[in-house]
Amino acid sequence: MKLKSRWMAALVVLPLALTGCTSTTNTAATTDAAASGDQVTIAVVTHGSPGDTFWDVVKSGAEQAGKDLGATVTYQGDGDPVKQSQLIDAAVATHPDGLIVSMANPDGVKNAIEKAVAAGIPVITINSGLEQSKAFGAQTHVGQSEFIAGQGAGEQLANAGVSNVICVIHEAGNSGLEERCKGAADTLGGTVTNVQVDVANVADAQNTIKSSLLADPSIDGVLTLNPGIAVAASQAIEEAASSAKLATFDVSSDVTQLILDGKILFAVDQQPYSQGYLPVTFLTLQARNGDVVGGGLPVYSGPGFVTKDNAEQVAKFAKNGTR
Repeated sequence: MKLKSRWMAALVVLPLALTGCTSTTNTAATTDAAASGDQVTIAVVTHGSPGDTFWDVVKSGAEQAGKDLGATVTYQGDGDPVKQSQLIDAAVATHPDGLIVSMANPDGVKNAIEKAVAAGIPVITINSGLEQSKAFGAQTHVGQSEFIAGQGAGEQLANAGVSNVICVIHEAGNSGLEERCKGAADTLGGTVTNVQVDVANVADAQNTIKSSLLADPSIDGVLTLNPGIAVAASQAIEEAASSAKLATFDVSSDVTQLILDGKILFAVDQQPYSQGYLPVTFLTLQARNGDVVGGGLPVYSGPGFVTKDNAEQVAKFAKNGTR
């Protein structure tokens, strides 16, 4: 009986010992992974100017992904394609493990991106330039098809009874913004007229929109492509005593509140936080495990639509700076 008891005790102790060994091995592996994370560097170079509410959200997403994954993320932005190309070249010279680039002016940054690819640096494009992304050598694009998003906006406006729209472009030469207006024109079934303003001068933008409404009372819809311009357009509509219905692209806390107040019909949401967070995740995974995401096809972060039905929920996230 004593011999049998000793064997039973040994059988109980053996699994416990093995369990202890397994736990130690996993802890060591986790520690090694965390340490290797410090060696992964991802460079982000966008066309977004510092302080822009939309690009601040993209930046927050990229930096949070870096913190979550233990990777180093650098972020720079400039709306001038020549300066953006210079920033890309400077980032490539540091030999990062991955490069994330937006392409508001694809031809303007093409050479810089192709040089990065030739140097063996994995590139992911975000936000703008989906159509040129694969041709320039990027592995995938995280964003939305601006034309398809514009089509969705046109359909929503048409369903609201709108037939004569001004589409407010806030950055000259931004091909993505032009595609949004073209998409809206494709599905509205009415008239879409582009109006150019400068996002850096919101007061002038408001006056330009107001003047357009006063000059043509038949305008019954305003489509803006930026949250700040949407707020200005709402004020312009009030000042012009216009009954035009307002819709916009992109979300902010001000926009969600205007939706809840009934002053904006909807916002097209491309989820900029995801545009920052996801590519950092993809490139870090590639550096650590050899995974290449996308297969040459885009990863769509939008479009979604924020309306009165879901604006309250989105507003909670917008206050946190993540929507």
